[in-house]
Amino acid sequence: MSRLPTVPTSDAGLLARATYAYARRELGEVPEPLAVTAHHPRLLAGVCAFEFATQRARRVPERLKLLGEMKAAVMVGCEWCIDIGAFLADRRGIPAEQIREILDHRSSDAFDDLERLVLDYAEGMTRTPVEVSDELVERLREHLDPGQLVELTSVIALENYRARFNWALGIGTQGFAGDSCAIPVTANGREAART
Repeated sequence: MSRLPTVPTSDAGLLARATYAYARRELGEVPEPLAVTAHHPRLLAGVCAFEFATQRARRVPERLKLLGEMKAAVMVGCEWCIDIGAFLADRRGIPAEQIREILDHRSSDAFDDLERLVLDYAEGMTRTPVEVSDELVERLREHLDPGQLVELTSVIALENYRARFNWALGIGTQGFAGDSCAIPVTANGREAART
């Protein structure tokens, strides 16, 4: 249970109600982080605009972005992010083996060279302090143009924002993944809780 109550539809402003309707259509229910953010309509507007722009960015293959997001979520240990990430990965056809082995991506045969680079990049971006080398960026640039690298960087940074927001406000799993998707072990060694 979140440390803050969610804003019910009956108390939500116009933007929040529209956002809730869109989320229900896309995901089947309103994500708890969204319903908590609705306490601040201006921030909700900004977050929604950024999420919408990120969702519509299509220069980087979605599977690479989802792997980068999941790596960040697992490293931070955000149970909500892991839950929705596993759901989305399953929905987009990412093999369950990749999700299960995301922490040990360097030694796994489940990833190709570009996927390993993306996971290395997400890992470096998620560390505190950030540990992204010039060499890693140059290796990524062999596969991605500058716009693609900006898109990938943005989505991984956004996942770090989401994860830290959810951790701070105590937002846990919401049951998106259910039992049909792989749920990876978090960086602190525990499996993400299921609801």
